[in-house]
Amino acid sequence: MENRGEISAIIEEGCRFEGNLSFTGVARIAGIVNGSIFSNDTVIVSEGAVVNADINADVILISGTVKGNVKASSRVEIIRPARFEGTITAPSLIVEEGVIFHGTTKMRDSQ
Repeated sequence: MENRGEISAIIEEGCRFEGNLSFTGVARIAGIVNGSIFSNDTVIVSEGAVVNADINADVILISGTVKGNVKASSRVEIIRPARFEGTITAPSLIVEEGVIFHGTTKMRDSQ
């Protein structure tokens, strides 16, 4: 997974969060999150993470489990062994072979 900058926030494995998360910079989610996630940069959902949330960021990298609506202004990458269920809106989408994907995509120009 690409890391565009230094990670500014981490929700570690074993942590559980319910509510709205908003980050400035790169955020890595390795625990359980229910609610919504926003970053002006990159959100990384690590393998083993369980996210039931809408995610809005510049770049979204998923290798864990995500259920929700995902909106990226640049791109979304879904990397094995990810499981995704929901809607993705992004100008660029990469889905690695072996990913479980149940959802729809809405491709749009980058803004």
